[in-house]
Amino acid sequence: MRPVRIFTALTALLLATTGFAPVTATAATGSAVRPAIACGDLARGFALPGAATHVTSAAVVEATGTDPEYCGVKGYVEPAVRFELRLPTKTYAGRYLQYGCGGFCGLVNPPQFADCGLPHGGDVAVAATDDGHVGKTPAVVDDGSWGAHDQAARDDLEFRAPHVVSRASKAIIRAFYGAPPKKSYFTGCSDGGREGLQLAQRYPDDFDGVVAGAPANYWSPLLEFQAWLARVDTAADGSPILTAAKLPALHNAVLAACDRLDGLTDGQLDDPRACHFDPASLACAGADTPSCLTPVQVAATRRIYSPPTDGHGTLLYPGGELPGSELSWAGWIIPTPETGGVSFARSLADSYLRYLGYPIGAPASTVDTFAFTKREFDRLTPEGVRYNAMSLDLSAFQRRGGKLVLWHGWADEAIPPAGTLDYYQRLTHGHGQDWARLFMVPSLYHCGGGTTLTEFDPLKELVAWVERGTAPTVVTATGRDATGHVTRTRPVFPYPQRAVYDGTGSVDDAANFRPAPPMAPVRDVVHWAGDGLYAIPGPVAP
Repeated sequence: MRPVRIFTALTALLLATTGFAPVTATAATGSAVRPAIACGDLARGFALPGAATHVTSAAVVEATGTDPEYCGVKGYVEPAVRFELRLPTKTYAGRYLQYGCGGFCGLVNPPQFADCGLPHGGDVAVAATDDGHVGKTPAVVDDGSWGAHDQAARDDLEFRAPHVVSRASKAIIRAFYGAPPKKSYFTGCSDGGREGLQLAQRYPDDFDGVVAGAPANYWSPLLEFQAWLARVDTAADGSPILTAAKLPALHNAVLAACDRLDGLTDGQLDDPRACHFDPASLACAGADTPSCLTPVQVAATRRIYSPPTDGHGTLLYPGGELPGSELSWAGWIIPTPETGGVSFARSLADSYLRYLGYPIGAPASTVDTFAFTKREFDRLTPEGVRYNAMSLDLSAFQRRGGKLVLWHGWADEAIPPAGTLDYYQRLTHGHGQDWARLFMVPSLYHCGGGTTLTEFDPLKELVAWVERGTAPTVVTATGRDATGHVTRTRPVFPYPQRAVYDGTGSVDDAANFRPAPPMAPVRDVVHWAGDGLYAIPGPVAP
């Protein structure tokens, strides 16, 4: 069974949102809209061109202490894109919110209501999808076997499912309330972040605002990077070279060397790129103990911090793991008993290389046989560009007033921040930042969790931007302990601004920090093997 943290980050990372800012229905989207037809009347077909939709069940669900009364709709878009849509029966005010998936998806995470200021936050209709297939257990989201010979199922994961579910949901909303939603939003992290960027790039009319967290938009190169993580920490006998027992000492050594570099010794690295830590400083002087690294462990750790390259030194991915992320490597990079002895990076990469990464019928590969060469990188590209969301042309989304919020944790173990930073600078260079923002969150792991900060959700700021024209100038990140107690809050300012302590009060209180410019000029563009991928448009569904 997979660790709860990893499973949560990949499959249920969007089930507990902090919600929208308190906005009255009349100020934002009008008075509450009552249904025009009975909930049960939705259990029928909807003949949408290219997205024939079938509602298999529609029933009223009573209000609870956390949710309003709603019409619970379940169905699928042909051929097999399952979805769930929840429609408030008494408090809907015109907003639609669609959630993204994690990993390879393969299940429908029940969509949660977000707080818009009405009772229980029920003024928003919410939906989620499985991206067109059902994943096998135990982890579901790392299973790609369903796509070995099924191009239609691949199409749904690659690009089609979020778009057709948007169309289906809006048609059902129109039928139920008598009008389509007035404002539509998408939020997702990891694969969901990739989906959000795809929607803005390929289907600019679908959503008014998109939140893309820790996006897996460099999809094919990213899965190659996962194979790299698995390979560099695997000994000849299949055992891990760097073990989970060594991670606390490694992380503590990183903090001892670099915590003070941002001007504050607070247990987190505000920009880990300033940390030039050499794991050789932790080399064992005598016996091998949990507090030191053996020579082969030093070498493996250096490789984990580094991106894969081919024999000519060409980067095959924009960056490696960053200092400060070490504690999150257990389970993702380093297999543990809780992961069944297989790291999640290996599981994802192996499934992709076997079943999803190459055109159907082409010779496949595995983590253990994959060659880190430009030739093999190029072999993955024909199918990879169908998943990727790397286009820099969001002009249609921008022209119609669309707003994009990107965010990423500096300690992300699954998707290193380098790709998001590279993409954002390429995207906004010469175009200003009046429609896109990036927020970089210190110490945050993949989509949530961390050492000092554990939660970040800019959804309410996105809504204020779309509906009031108020561009986000700060989003507060929160840290909680295992009991749910808030241990730290910290402002996160639009990148490249940084948070600087004002010298008074607790360093765990966001109120005691102010924005400051970066300490050095921003140079985030990375020249790598994928330089040509930004100009390749992906396929578009009807």
